[in-house]
Amino acid sequence: MKPDILVELEPVVARNLDRHLSIAKEWMPHEYVPWEEGRDFVEQPWHPDQSRLSPEARIALEVNLLTEDNLPSYHREIANRFGRDGAWGTWVGRWTAEEGRHAMCIRDYLLVTRALDPDQLEAERMAVMQAGHHSERLGAVRSLAYVSFQELATRIAHRNTGRFVNDPIADQLLGRVAADENLHMVFYRSLVSAALEIDPSETVRAIIDEITSFAMPGTMIPNFTRKSLVIARSGIYNLRIHHDEVVRPLLKHWRLFDIEGLDAEAEKAREELAVHLELLQVQAERQQDRFHTAAARRRDRKPS
Repeated sequence: MKPDILVELEPVVARNLDRHLSIAKEWMPHEYVPWEEGRDFVEQPWHPDQSRLSPEARIALEVNLLTEDNLPSYHREIANRFGRDGAWGTWVGRWTAEEGRHAMCIRDYLLVTRALDPDQLEAERMAVMQAGHHSERLGAVRSLAYVSFQELATRIAHRNTGRFVNDPIADQLLGRVAADENLHMVFYRSLVSAALEIDPSETVRAIIDEITSFAMPGTMIPNFTRKSLVIARSGIYNLRIHHDEVVRPLLKHWRLFDIEGLDAEAEKAREELAVHLELLQVQAERQQDRFHTAAARRRDRKPS
């Protein structure tokens, strides 16, 4: 009989929760916002010229914020997958509480610095949260695999956005958010490692399923495809980063290609993964070539 993976992982959750609580830093969102820049939007209506950020930086921050805004949906997903009792339930509550600070401080920063139209931002928040985030993946192991990749991807996206924005306040704020995301990734990564020991074949299949179907949780954001292209072209998050800094490091950590004793289905999936990774690398190189070519054309069109 197959093990109940949630029951088997409960002691691992408890240990990692204790570890997380011992190193997680308490921080105050309001301390990362330049409140002295705030002005009344009624008496001083918003105008695009009021922002000191580039259009690309504003798009990246908007996507980061709207992705974080869907926390109620994410909470529902992990509460339904992992439960609300015992160590699992304690983790779900703690994770939700920590994540809640992210949208709070990013939105406050964007509003007081007048980086975005507040009316449009609120309309998009309403649309995103009404659409929600709904996952069709089955089983706790696939969910653990997904959040391992997603938390790492989110950490990198926040950190790179902070560096790209060219504002030390935003850089510090997003660096703090990224530090939270990194601890969350470490938590989930550790659970996947434990799941590989309990049921290696199922866990390997789950990891590979998530790699080959991975999508960031912000796809319901209005004009997401166009905005994600701007983010990719800016070097904040693109296929090269996804391959080199998310997928490969996690596979290396889990030593996925070294695991022995897999069933036939898992072995076949691992062979297909090798092909997929080669294709992903080719796609990443082609994307970079397109970006470089487009940038060169834009430079050539500029008047001397």
